[in-house]
Amino acid sequence: MALQPYPTCFVFRLKMGWILWLVSCLLLGCRPESDIKVLRLAHTLDTTHPVHAALVFMAKELETRSAGRMRIKIYPGSQLGSERETIELLQLGAVDLVKTSTSPLEGFIPGMGVFGIPYVFRGSEHFWKVLEGEIGQELLSAGVHQKLKGLCYYDAGSRSFYTKEKAVRSPDDLKGLKIRVQNSRTSMEMIDSMGGAATPLSFGELYSALDQGVVDGAE
Repeated sequence: MALQPYPTCFVFRLKMGWILWLVSCLLLGCRPESDIKVLRLAHTLDTTHPVHAALVFMAKELETRSAGRMRIKIYPGSQLGSERETIELLQLGAVDLVKTSTSPLEGFIPGMGVFGIPYVFRGSEHFWKVLEGEIGQELLSAGVHQKLKGLCYYDAGSRSFYTKEKAVRSPDDLKGLKIRVQNSRTSMEMIDSMGGAATPLSFGELYSALDQGVVDGAE
């Protein structure tokens, strides 16, 4: 049962020094190797994931467009922790960029919870019109007081459900099933309202949880 397009978000930590540093590079020209700015980027996806490939492309583009003055070092596959943990590292300045789902951002930017509400968008065109419009851009800036600033959205596809035993074609099919969700209040309330039992788990625990009967399915 597909519910709606589901975005992920790319955020970075606000740091005025980056802007000043870039201006000085433009004014002074080439700098020694020791002055190359390396930005640390963390995400939880496998290196075979298309989004990882996009981040690698971005890193190459940044190095090219900055004439080698700026680089991105990518830490994929949850090397630096879960999505929430990488967001917290971002706030502390331990990393500079994070690719994350919108659900973990709810704990920092409550407005991001709107993306967990089913049937909000009429379709993909409506979805992107909102993200690229005033509302979407306001949400990217809504975490400034939390030392977070959104850069862009990635399309993570439509929301859907899968279970071990049966197809889910309507909310009634979820009744009595334990469904894995991200640790998001909106996601948990959505499943509970449809008659399922929301069970928050990290994605890394999902397959063992399915095998051991801890959950019956996931969204």
